[in-house]
This record gives sequence, structure tokens and C-alpha cells, in this order.
Amino acid sequence: MKPSKTSKQWMMEHVSDPFVQRAQKEGYRSRAAYKLLEIDERDHLIRPGMVVVDLGATPGGWCQVVAQKLGGTGRIIALDLLPLQPLAHVEFIQGDFREDEVLRQLEEKLQGQLIGLVISDMAPNISGIDSADQARAMYLAELAMDFAVQHLAPGGAFLVKVFQGSGFEDYLKSMRGHFSKVVVRKPKASRDRSSEQYLLGIGKRSGA
Repeated sequence: MKPSKTSKQWMMEHVSDPFVQRAQKEGYRSRAAYKLLEIDERDHLIRPGMVVVDLGATPGGWCQVVAQKLGGTGRIIALDLLPLQPLAHVEFIQGDFREDEVLRQLEEKLQGQLIGLVISDMAPNISGIDSADQARAMYLAELAMDFAVQHLAPGGAFLVKVFQGSGFEDYLKSMRGHFSKVVVRKPKASRDRSSEQYLLGIGKRSGA
């Protein structure tokens, strides 16, 4: 099948993207690594010895950043619907985060350990129907927040990708109820035309 004009345009933009080129040069699996690097440089989220859970981890750019920052200490547990090529110091579960069985596997791996940081770069498969895509994206974000609230240690942090649109303000309000501070981040590696933003909850409230 002949590539569409849109797909050709995307490929040209992707190949010429400075963050894609930089990722290839510096050995990161995706340009998304620079989003987490920038946020961590500003907010100092990743600290040696902590337990980190990465939701929507494939292809592994965020895991690479976390592994570098942890320096062989702590734990990284990653989860994704798609397979992840093995990464040193990363424990991986392949499965759908929306399914109870997959969540049970993740909880079993934790063995009661409290998490210091939950990061979620999950996004749904895009259908092209804006209202449906936004609803699916917010649902994933809600599941990620539910997991973070249940498993984060008091004072822990939660970083999640969201999209501006229906449900965003309610989600932000709910997140503020669980964390002492909530800030919005739009890293340079996040394309200007994208409605994606990252919400960062700092200081999970005890009993929240």
C-alpha cells in the first residue's frame, strides 16, 4: 500500500527531529528520554535507592534514564502492553495495565515495597476520533493515579502524561487532593503542536 501524504510528512519530520537524532547519537531508545531528563533536572525526582515503577515503558527511553540515575541501586519495575527489549536493572512485565491480572503481577513483584516514584507515559492507540481518544487517554491516566495513590510511600511522587481536553481539569483537581504540590510541565522534547502535558504530583499525602 502506498504511504499516505500524512505518514510521509510524519516520517520526514521524525527523521529530521533534533531529539530523535540526539537519541540515536547518545544511545537512548526514544526521544522521550529527554522529556524525563529535563523534568528530573528541574524537579529532582529520581534518587539512588528508590523503587520506581514505569507504566507504558516500551521502548524503554524512560527506563534508561531512571537506570542511569539510580546507578545500580533501588529497583525499576516496568510495564507495557508491547514487549520491551531487555535492559540492565529493569524488571519487566508485559501486559495490559487495564487488566486486574496484570496489576496483580505488578503488586506481587513489589512484595509490599512502597514506591518512591511512579512515572506514566501511557497513551492509547489513536483512532482519529478526538473525543474517543481523549476519553481513553484520561482513563489510562486515572488508572495510573489510582495505582500511584495506593502504592506510593508517603511523600512519594507521581509523573503522568495527560492531554488537554475533556476531563483534564477534573483530573488536575483530583490529583491536587492526593499530593502536597502539583505542577504542569511541558518539556522541550514535547512537540509544540501536541496537546500533551505532564502533571507532576510531589509529596503524596499520608492516607490520601
